[in-house]
Amino acid sequence: MSVTWAALPFLTLGYATPFTFAAAALWRRSAHLAVASLAYIGIFVLLLTLLPDIDKEQGGTSSAVGVLTFLLSIVGCGHAFLIRRKVFDPDGLSGVDNEAAIERVRRQRTLRARARELAARDPGLARELGIGRPDLPRQYNDGGLVDVNHAPAEVLTMLPGVTPELAIKIERVRNETGGFMSAEELAALAGLPPTLTTELGEYAVFIR
Repeated sequence: MSVTWAALPFLTLGYATPFTFAAAALWRRSAHLAVASLAYIGIFVLLLTLLPDIDKEQGGTSSAVGVLTFLLSIVGCGHAFLIRRKVFDPDGLSGVDNEAAIERVRRQRTLRARARELAARDPGLARELGIGRPDLPRQYNDGGLVDVNHAPAEVLTMLPGVTPELAIKIERVRNETGGFMSAEELAALAGLPPTLTTELGEYAVFIR
């Protein structure tokens, strides 16, 4: 869309240049574009005034028409390409791929759900695959899970809201109790803030 808009002055030999800039000026309420459109309108009017005199074989008129056409088509096209991002993307958001980011998050959620199902069905296989153990060499993508029952304290800090102090506390309580069954049990036994339970449940896995 923006490339087509910027190419119009060249594609129409300059005839669309005044209208191209005038439309952009109205759309963006831009003083710069308004001034540019007025300038191109002036050149366009002068060109139309001189065109009938070309048939009278006046060399000076032909040269002037050539210069005016060059200004409208080539200069106008270059000007349009120079400012097209400001016209179509004034906030600089064209490089922001939000849909890709959303898709990545959804994919990670799916990977976590599948890894959690596998861990519940076959804990031994889950341990062999290294689910929830980013500290170990592995090939299985679990979407960012952390195995609260086996991961060392430094890995536990990858869980939302878990500070190094809380990680050490979780590790100590884990050794005393033999592990946890759920985020709710973890929060209760380790004395974690209740607000962490939901976030922990999203990223924690409890492999026995």
